[in-house]
Amino acid sequence: MAASSDNGDQVHPFEEARPGQVPMRQLGLRIEGTPLAAVLAEFEKELAAAGIVKVRPRFYLSTEWGVPFETVAVAIPFYLARVDLAELHAERAGMVEGESAQEILRYLRHEMGHVVNYAYELYDREDWVESFGAMSQPYIEEYRPEPWSPRFVRHLPGWYAQKHPDEDWAETFAVWMTPGLDWRAEYQAWPLALAKLELCDRIMAEVAGLDPEVTDDELDEDIGEIEYSIEDFYRTSLPAPPELPPGLDGALRAIFAEPVRDGEPAAESRPAAAVIAARARALSRSVFTWTGHFPEHTHALLRHIADRATSLGLVCPAGDETRALLELAVFVASLAMTHVHRGNYAP
Repeated sequence: MAASSDNGDQVHPFEEARPGQVPMRQLGLRIEGTPLAAVLAEFEKELAAAGIVKVRPRFYLSTEWGVPFETVAVAIPFYLARVDLAELHAERAGMVEGESAQEILRYLRHEMGHVVNYAYELYDREDWVESFGAMSQPYIEEYRPEPWSPRFVRHLPGWYAQKHPDEDWAETFAVWMTPGLDWRAEYQAWPLALAKLELCDRIMAEVAGLDPEVTDDELDEDIGEIEYSIEDFYRTSLPAPPELPPGLDGALRAIFAEPVRDGEPAAESRPAAAVIAARARALSRSVFTWTGHFPEHTHALLRHIADRATSLGLVCPAGDETRALLELAVFVASLAMTHVHRGNYAP
């Protein structure tokens, strides 16, 4: 059921454009000639400034950020090649991993950490394993981070260093590589994280002039070979509707307002669902940054909350949006932390 605005127009807060069923390989997506090319040129300068000249990563478009194990190939999300696809991804997943050139560079530094790890097989070194752990540890997608743990650096959102030893190294490397960052001063109060940075500094000084052991640049899910469509990609990769605890309706009534008794909308108000949808992208990003709750889960959660608000006929009076959004953010963050630590939203 769609919410109604004050003038009677139908409001579809989470309505999405359909990208069609064209195979992704037929979209003609490429890095050359896009703003991504300029970002990669800047990144090449960063590599040279950091003394990383022997390892030559290969960049390509795929479905997500990543480096296939034992290669030096860096996958970049396809949606960063076109503005319309980035907007579509934000609508579907709740967050774009690389909304600006500076943010793309942050992801590239992280992925370069994987490249260096695999190129020099650092994960086999005794000092690497002692500091970061064994690569054989299970790689858990739905990891449960400990916010503000002094054992890990902070680079990408979601306390990502805590996911796996490979990610811990990649995040540490990214902090080490960040231009202009005094990481010793930044982490002087966090001795365990600082010790990892110092080890990274020693390792990079050691391998800087060496030819890499691994130079394989084989691609995994190259966008030019993917047969399925963008529509198929989102249909199969996004989470199912969440199971929420009882009492949701009462919480929403406490945050938003109910219509007046005669059934007419409250004067000078907006549908609560429209208010939620307008801030869904920012909320998904912020919740992920500080809780580790993945943005696609938060986006699905907000979609469900907006649907319930519509069913209840809830509105947000003019002048009350700041308070309502603050309470909504805290409410969603509490659900997110429950999910992160218990694996579900219900008790």
